[in-house]
Amino acid sequence: MNTYQNQKIKLIMALRSAGIQDMNVLNALEVIPREHFIPEEMMDQAYEDIAVPIGLGQTISQPFVVAKMTEALEVTDRHKVLEIGTGTGYQACVLSKVARRVYTIERHRPLHDVAEENFKALHIRNVTTLYGDGMKGWPTINGNDQAPFDRIIVTAAAREKPPRALIDQLHVGGIMMIPVGKPGSQILKRFKKESDDTYSIQDIMPVRFVPLLPDIDETAIRNDKRVQGA
Repeated sequence: MNTYQNQKIKLIMALRSAGIQDMNVLNALEVIPREHFIPEEMMDQAYEDIAVPIGLGQTISQPFVVAKMTEALEVTDRHKVLEIGTGTGYQACVLSKVARRVYTIERHRPLHDVAEENFKALHIRNVTTLYGDGMKGWPTINGNDQAPFDRIIVTAAAREKPPRALIDQLHVGGIMMIPVGKPGSQILKRFKKESDDTYSIQDIMPVRFVPLLPDIDETAIRNDKRVQGA
């Protein structure tokens, strides 16, 4: 049993008590080593139900939020998922255990690079990464379109509504999870695309996320010591 196993078991039990029922999601959180994705000096908090800073003003979400967003997406092994905001790769790795394929975009180059290293170290082979502007969705690359996606998850908060590009890249019948609102009044929302022009909206719970920003971050300092994997 590794150093974190007892803490991990307690966390999974706490998530079940808090209402997470999807066993595939709980199994994914049990399999993926959260300590691998956070700074070394904070590894003692790896299995506490809290968000942890990872540098460049970003955080790895608390496990309950990761579990709730993943569960509400209703992902199956037939689905292709787009994630906006890779961070160091934790949410994408959780998704990789329940989805057929995950495509993930990160605007901070240092975080993108760390995430790629983490996916390689953990032998995660069904995740494709991109350094770019997530608000534009997944671009056409070499004439190859991956959109539309069965599911989209956004790990940063839109100010008023999801970017139009993301709505356009969602399959009819597809689901998007995204925080919406100003800092201090954000609500995690579940959008289901009912037709090309309509979608239903369900409020899930209050949350706190960093803002969803356009463009890529070319000013990120590469020597930020908190930007690291295992």
